[in-house]
Amino acid sequence: MADIHIDDFYHDCAHTLLRLYRVFPRSSTLYVDDIIGNYEPDEFGIPHDRHLACFGCMLWLGSEGYLRYQDTIRQDAIDQAVLTEMSFIRLAGLNLPKPDDPQLPPTIAEQQATLAQQLRNAVHTQSANNIKQVLKTFFTSSR
Repeated sequence: MADIHIDDFYHDCAHTLLRLYRVFPRSSTLYVDDIIGNYEPDEFGIPHDRHLACFGCMLWLGSEGYLRYQDTIRQDAIDQAVLTEMSFIRLAGLNLPKPDDPQLPPTIAEQQATLAQQLRNAVHTQSANNIKQVLKTFFTSSR
């Protein structure tokens, strides 16, 4: 049986980290709906399991030291979230050799070799396996 919830976890981690990387070093409010779309609560107002899983992913990233946040907004968002130094260094760090293309400016070549760019590429392909592989590298990287 496939562990689809683990694929969802990696998806949520990727989108959360990339959103925070995009605005680094500013703090921002991250809404679950911005990460996974809108999942309506049931008739009793209880959030959908997918919504709770994404929110749980955000909290896990915080408790494991990958991001900081000031507070939660119900179970809908984390407020004043920012990447930690560790996450920023891992995402901005070179993970691949720089492309050896003389036509490419050095700053672009360096940016394309970062883990953040690899993660963007994996998300763009919508391949659960590619996202998982890049995030495994992210989670196991040493400082």
